[in-house]
Amino acid sequence: MYKININEITNYFIQLQTRISISLEKEEVKKKFTKEIWNRRNVSYGITRIIENGLVFEKAGVNFSFIKGKKLFKSALPNNKNTEGKPFIATGVSSVIHPNNPYVPTAHFNIRFFISENGDWWFGGGFDLTPYYPFKKDCLHWHKTSKNLCDKYKENIYLNYKNWADKYFYIDHRKESRGIGGIFFDYLNKWGFKKTFSFIKDVGNSFILSYIPIIKNRKCNVFTKKEKMFQLYRRGRYVEFNLIYDRGTLFGLQSRGRIESILMSLPPKVIWHYNYHPNKNHKEDKLYSFYLKPKNWI
Repeated sequence: MYKININEITNYFIQLQTRISISLEKEEVKKKFTKEIWNRRNVSYGITRIIENGLVFEKAGVNFSFIKGKKLFKSALPNNKNTEGKPFIATGVSSVIHPNNPYVPTAHFNIRFFISENGDWWFGGGFDLTPYYPFKKDCLHWHKTSKNLCDKYKENIYLNYKNWADKYFYIDHRKESRGIGGIFFDYLNKWGFKKTFSFIKDVGNSFILSYIPIIKNRKCNVFTKKEKMFQLYRRGRYVEFNLIYDRGTLFGLQSRGRIESILMSLPPKVIWHYNYHPNKNHKEDKLYSFYLKPKNWI
C-alpha cells in the first residue's frame, strides 16, 4: 500500500528537529528546550520541544509530528481528484522562533511529507523571515543562502520558490507582506523520491545556515522600550496570518490535531493598536516602505 519507506523520512525529521534545537540552545544562555512526547490513540504521535521566557528567545518551538488520517482534506491536496478523501499519512518538522530582542527577526521553517493510500506522495515546505528592524546585510544573507541551496538542483527554482513565498506569506486583508519571504514550495514529487528527499534535507540544513548567523549578530543589540512595543505590535500580523491563512495550522485544526503543538507557533506576548501608522522617515516606516515590498534580493 505505502511503498515508500516512511521510517526513513521520519527518522530524518526527528534528527533534524534535534539539530535545530541544539543550534538554538547554543544561542540561548538561560533556558533549555523542554521535550514532550505525545501519542494519540496509538495512531498519531509527535515530539514537541519548547523554550519559553529565555534570555534570547521569548518563545521558540520545534515540532515533529506523524499523523495517520482517514480522509485527506482539500486544503492539503494537489490537483489530484484520485487522492481526495483517501486515507493518508502526513509527517513533518516545523519551527517558529520569537526572539526577545526586536533586532532579531522572527523565523519560520517547515518541511512535510504526505502520502495517500493509493500511493500519491509529495513534499512541501519552506522558510521565511519576519524582521522588525531589518538590516539589508541580513536580508541578503537570508536570500543568498536560499539561492545557493536551490541552484544545486535547477537554475530557476530559487526564483520560482521565492516568488511562491512572496505570494504565500502575504496578509491579504492588510495588503502587506508578513516579512521578507524566503522560499516556499508544495506538491513536490516531479524529480522522483531520491532527488526530492535530497532537496528536502538541504532545505533543513539551509534554514540553520541562514538563521543562526543572524541571531549571533543581533541578539546583543541594545533596544528601547518603544522598539519592544513595535515588535509586539508587528507580532500581531504574525498571529493574523497563522490563524487565518497558514495551511499547516488549518490542516492541523481540520484533522483534529494536537492543539498545543499546532498553536505553539503563536508568540507569548502581542498587542494591537487601533489604526496605527509609523511616523514618516522613521525606521519603523522603512520596514513598510522598503522591506515589506517583495523584491529581487539577489
